Amino acid sequence: MNAQNSSHGDGPLVLGIETSCDETGVGIVRGTTLLSNTIASSMEEHARYGGVVPEVAARAHLEALTPTLRTAVADAGIDLADVDAIAVTSGPGLSGALMVGVGAAKALALSLRKPLYAVNHLVGHVGADVLDAAGGPGHPVEVPTVALLVSGGHTSLLLVRDLVSDVELLGETIDDAAGEAFDKVARVLGLPYPGGPQIDRVAADGDPRAIRFPRGLTKPKDLERHRYDFSFSGLKTAVARWVEQRQDAGEEVPVADVAASFREAVADVLITKALAACLDHGVPRLLLGGGVVANARVRQLAVQRAAEAGVTLRIPALSLCTDNGAMIAALGAQLIMAGRAPSRLDFGADSTLPVTDIQVAAL
Repeated sequence: MNAQNSSHGDGPLVLGIETSCDETGVGIVRGTTLLSNTIASSMEEHARYGGVVPEVAARAHLEALTPTLRTAVADAGIDLADVDAIAVTSGPGLSGALMVGVGAAKALALSLRKPLYAVNHLVGHVGADVLDAAGGPGHPVEVPTVALLVSGGHTSLLLVRDLVSDVELLGETIDDAAGEAFDKVARVLGLPYPGGPQIDRVAADGDPRAIRFPRGLTKPKDLERHRYDFSFSGLKTAVARWVEQRQDAGEEVPVADVAASFREAVADVLITKALAACLDHGVPRLLLGGGVVANARVRQLAVQRAAEAGVTLRIPALSLCTDNGAMIAALGAQLIMAGRAPSRLDFGADSTLPVTDIQVAAL
């Protein structure tokens, strides 16, 4: 069937599957209206290792996918046969984890005889902005917009001229992603995994100006080649050395001040580079996405500096910022409404899928 000619309300009814890392997400949308967003996380299983273990993640997806799918369908109040199309993350992400979602999506598409849209995980984060997390009708993404996507595995700066056809990668991390740096610094400070929420909690009682940690790739010589790129490896090392020096001297480590100062350095670099991209490209809009957006200081600094720069700031609901199936369904729905053909069934999981590939294997 042609999903574009759906008879289901306002827009196509799309089921999205997301398994790029450690969260099994299934979401259902009708056009830009969110019907359900169900997530099963395997974070607790990875906590004992201090980080995501790809093989553990893939196994967890296998176990969680069917019950997550059933819950999403029940929450949406639909029958599985009612959906007009399936959308799935093809990449980027962990290969084994992606394969689970891709395999499930192909099986569903074949058994239900529905079109299948294989989409980009990162662009999905941008697509989440079309949805209203409260369940009401959403809205289009205003373009052009600069998008800053920050998570455990990705730190990317995009220029989105058109959500379904024109996304340019301006810059990305050249080493550790911001979320990865949070996890590593948390370990140095003796805080549990995942590090982001723990550092956010502890930093609330600290002084962000207590220690001036380095801001990676912000010196004039760095900006010539890496104006929009990020580097957090040096920052992570600087924190570790500072803590070690205090410990070697037999002095107490002011954990709250270290956490607050580290968090400030990360937030400063992220927002400074994102707003520089807005200014350089004449784009008065900035969209934030990814799990690190849950960080209180990142959001606070973004609101403050965007207002000072005259840039309109968009932050989707936190439930739509972390990895989820709803954002994948939303991007699939946008592709359908733009008249795009579905993907062929011979596509595979692509752990390094470039952000310019919004949809893969289109017919």
